[in-house]
Order: sequence, then C-alpha cells, then structure tokens
Amino acid sequence: MKFKLLSACALFLLAVASASAQKPTTSGKCEKPTVQSIPAGDMDGHMYLVQTGKCTAKNEVHGAKATEGSFAENAEVTGSHIKAWGTFTETYDNGDKIFYSYTNTGMTGKDGKFTTGSNTYKIAGGTGHMKGLKGSGTCKLKGTDDGGLTFDCTGEYTSAMAKKAAPAATETK
Repeated sequence: MKFKLLSACALFLLAVASASAQKPTTSGKCEKPTVQSIPAGDMDGHMYLVQTGKCTAKNEVHGAKATEGSFAENAEVTGSHIKAWGTFTETYDNGDKIFYSYTNTGMTGKDGKFTTGSNTYKIAGGTGHMKGLKGSGTCKLKGTDDGGLTFDCTGEYTSAMAKKAAPAATETK
C-alpha cells in the first residue's frame, strides 16, 4: 500500500512539474508580405492594409521543431505609425501546428517599409500534440532591407499534454 501511495505521489509530482510553465524563445524572419492597401481618404498617409506572408522560425515545443510559419493580418497606417492584428500559424516537423493571435505596433520609414516595433501574442489553439497549449508573450520586431522583418520573442506556455497525465497518475486501484 505504501509503495502504491508513494508511486502515485511521485507520478503526480512529475505531472505537476511537467505542467509548469515553459519559457521558450523564438526567433525568425518573415519575407516581404503580399499587401492590399486601401486609402482611408481623410488625410495623406492614412490607409488600411490586408497582408499575408511566409516566415521561418526557430522554435521547439514538445521535441518538435518549427519548420515554417505564415501570417494574415489587418493593419492601419497613419503617417509613419502602424498598428496591426492578425493570426500567425507555426508548423512543426511532425505536422502539428500552433495558432497565435497577435497585435503589433511599429514605425515605417519614408519608403513605407517597416523599421521597428513590438507585439504581444496569445496562443489561440493548436493541433496534435500542440492542442490545448495555453500561453502568451512579446516580440521585438525589426524591418529588413528587402521589406520583410525579423522577430525575437519570449513568452510562456503550459501544456495540456502534461495536465492530462495527472489524472492517470492518481489512479492506484
């Protein structure tokens, strides 16, 4: 009986430790986006954008490595300021995906290219082993000469996989 109880406690502690927040860092580069712009009409330099693009990302979750990313976003540009919001989809080498929702703020240069900015994100969902992830974080963004951008992100996530292990660990009948 003591062994079963001790085993159950050890498994429970392992599951709780596994469920604790992970603090990954992610970096990558996005290509120049495909852009559709609509002038607001109320002043020079005020417009709305719909943008899509492809990215590469260096990230690892549950032993799977990110292979590619893509985004779709709406943005508002006023002079040299830009605000954007959208969805980033990250695909991993095992086929799983993580979906992020984000908001960006940044600056553009005289040529209209993105120069610097930051964003906040939340994990909005996932597939396979990434299903049930919860998390959020921030990114620093920097424009590139070719019209794309680089990103460096820090955040925190908890795994639903580890949480699912906890009930099984307490079964000692």
